Amino acid sequence: MNAKLTIVRPGMLTTVQDYPGRVGYWQIGVPPSGPMDDLSFRLGNTAVGNPEGAPGIECAMAGPAMTFDEDTTVCVTGAPVSVTVDGVAHGQWRPVFVPAGAVLDVGTVSGPGLRIYVLVQGGIETDDYLGSASTFTLGRFGGHEGRTLRAGDVLKLGQATGAVGAVPAEHVPAIHTCWELAVTEGPHGAPEFFTRSDIDTLYATEYEVHFNSDRTGVRLIGPKPDWARTTGGEAGLHPSNIHDNAYSIGALDFTGDTPILLGPDGPSLGGFVCPITVVSADRWKLGQLAPGNKIRFVPIRAELAASRRDLGVSRRASNSVVHSSGGDGDDGVIARRDGDTAVTYRRSGDDNVLVEYGDMNLDLALRARAHALHQRLEAEKPAGLLDLTPGIRSLQVRVDPDVLPVRKLMGMLAEAEDTLPAANELVVPSRTVRMPLSWDDPATREAIQRYMHGVRADAPWCPWNIEFIRRMNGLESVNDVFDTVFGAEYMVLGLGDVYLGAPVATPLDPRHRLVTTKYNPARTWTPENAVGIGGAYLCIYGMEGPGGYQFVGRTTQVWNHRHPAKSGPFEEGTPWLLRFFDRISWYPVEPDELMDLRADTAAGRGGGVEIEDGSFSLAEHQEFLASNSRSIEEFRAMQSVAFGAERQRWSDAGEFALPG
Repeated sequence: MNAKLTIVRPGMLTTVQDYPGRVGYWQIGVPPSGPMDDLSFRLGNTAVGNPEGAPGIECAMAGPAMTFDEDTTVCVTGAPVSVTVDGVAHGQWRPVFVPAGAVLDVGTVSGPGLRIYVLVQGGIETDDYLGSASTFTLGRFGGHEGRTLRAGDVLKLGQATGAVGAVPAEHVPAIHTCWELAVTEGPHGAPEFFTRSDIDTLYATEYEVHFNSDRTGVRLIGPKPDWARTTGGEAGLHPSNIHDNAYSIGALDFTGDTPILLGPDGPSLGGFVCPITVVSADRWKLGQLAPGNKIRFVPIRAELAASRRDLGVSRRASNSVVHSSGGDGDDGVIARRDGDTAVTYRRSGDDNVLVEYGDMNLDLALRARAHALHQRLEAEKPAGLLDLTPGIRSLQVRVDPDVLPVRKLMGMLAEAEDTLPAANELVVPSRTVRMPLSWDDPATREAIQRYMHGVRADAPWCPWNIEFIRRMNGLESVNDVFDTVFGAEYMVLGLGDVYLGAPVATPLDPRHRLVTTKYNPARTWTPENAVGIGGAYLCIYGMEGPGGYQFVGRTTQVWNHRHPAKSGPFEEGTPWLLRFFDRISWYPVEPDELMDLRADTAAGRGGGVEIEDGSFSLAEHQEFLASNSRSIEEFRAMQSVAFGAERQRWSDAGEFALPG
């Protein structure tokens, strides 16, 4: 029979995590989660004889109190805190014996740092979700019932297996209030996206950690870029906007003018530029960045980055200074390849390569090329390959660089490129998915009101996003927006744009492609399954959270929270509803009707979603474009005039001078 621990006082934001977390689901918008400071967590596990990835407890600012029904041994690591057993003080970073019935009390952070880890001999036993015990609270899964721990919760413990021993002093990571973070250049550097001056400023600036930071990302306070571009074109009005691509954990993501270091619960896909990426061995520091801390970014050469596998001195975590003679000096571009379809290989940390096809345009032939590479690599499954995440015109390849070094990966990518079929040969399974849409839903109206009251009242898209979409696209009335959205067939080009199988989709007919820009700053709250447009793309939000797409309405669930149980339109074994290359269309419903359909879906019934199998041929689609080329160009010309007029209004109003 398993030993148990009982939570007496939960502490703050206390969850069960394991390492390396939920790997292999980045392409459908499931983040790895896991400990935000992986180094403190793993060292604590080794101190109590556990495998370094065994499930343990993470909390922030204030630790928990707990009791055990059998004698056990624990280790508390991370930020400095008091540790007592029935009132008797003990140290961190070493095994602590806790008799049955005694109270282990972990206090509040008393110095620099933010996160605390409690590792228990034998680890915590909990059901895996998609292969991991890690808690993703936003998705409501993993860990203990998918949530933070509460007083009275009882957790089962595993069996003790290994010898215990203190963490060597030279292995203990140095935690400060002023930090240096080792970064690599890329994926989106100068002079394509940022000016040279922007990059110089980025390295010279001491950024401050904003209080509004969490496991999804660490928001920073710093100077606004000058930008190398005036707009993002089809991707959006702001120069930070790009066609959606995969992100790396540790990337510095400019959401508009606001820099955010993406964390282990962050989004897998998005449409903002990232000029630098924290190397994998230094990402533990993100977990200890507290509000008000200062950060400097230090560029290093990717091949000289420490290994994340290391837990000892070679990890360089006990040294507060990042020693470097400079970065790779290539603006994050590892290589370029000419040909019928140009290829750019962009660096995203020491463990990701972003393979990007063609020019920065929305072209389904480029998505087809990325799909062909995806299929090739997925079939080969080379050792060290961890994730493949497609974007609109790209494929991000994540590797374990200790097993598959980037240099070797580049050779494999070049060899694969030589053998890929022509894009116009693409024929893929493509289901038609008909879904209900509550137009201008009350929940989206509420989100706009919250934004106006709590973030920004004078934004050009307020108080009504649909009117803003009309103006941006030169349409005569909001009824034209309605007709366009309901007349379109949206092809799913990516999943996980805003978590949990959320599609990024675009109309197959360019005359239905309404172009908007994204919120800047982003919303702090978006209702689950809101439907919005950003750039030339439509998205269904998979869960509540922040967001930036302009609302048109709300639909039913695209993630099965009853997984692994079969539910309504969801396939058995897959909690996500949609697939790459699905074609979504809408039918209108009233808000009350939508609520009934959502209740049906939550209860495991159909929810008003109709799915039929089919296929999509790129060659046939290109024939359609050619036969309608004149009217397509006329629509684009009208749209371009309206887009330019809106940009001029922004400029006249000082919109581009607004602080981030």
